[in-house]
Amino acid sequence: MKLFYIILGATPKGRNIEQHDVFFGIAQNLKDLAPDMKDFWKEAEGKIHLDCYQEVKFADGYEVNIVEKTAQTYEDKLYFLNLGGYKKGFFEEFHEQHLMVGKSMGEIIKRAKATEFYATMGFEGAVSHVDDKHGVDIDDIFNVNDILPEKMKEKYSIILTKSDAEDQKNPMGLGYLKIDKIQ
Repeated sequence: MKLFYIILGATPKGRNIEQHDVFFGIAQNLKDLAPDMKDFWKEAEGKIHLDCYQEVKFADGYEVNIVEKTAQTYEDKLYFLNLGGYKKGFFEEFHEQHLMVGKSMGEIIKRAKATEFYATMGFEGAVSHVDDKHGVDIDDIFNVNDILPEKMKEKYSIILTKSDAEDQKNPMGLGYLKIDKIQ
């Protein structure tokens, strides 16, 4: 089984511009996740597309493996961060997403604040952020396991193993892909 990280796009009824959300799922292939993605974003009434996706084999210097659920707990956890920030003269909020491995949310927040994006994407009155609900300015931060569909959380565990592999790239796809065209 594989962990997939997907950016979904849609323009749900009543919205004026395309909306985006992130979806994490576990399956043998991307196509198997189509029903789960539609279920995840019901308001889009199945009119969803993928803007980008990747099979997460590595994250933050760790190999990512999916195993059948066991009672064993693991110290290292995989976190998803969505950083938000601003540039003077641009009428929009910019984002940068990260997958980071750590033992706690506090550790990950500290590392997020040390990223180049966090340090450079803001100015007085419009600071870069992480999310006020965590006591810092980050848009979103989640333990990936917590945002998997329920049936996947119940069946699988994400195992992280420190890796010295030289090539730690994740296979990815970029560009507009209608959900019903996934092969």
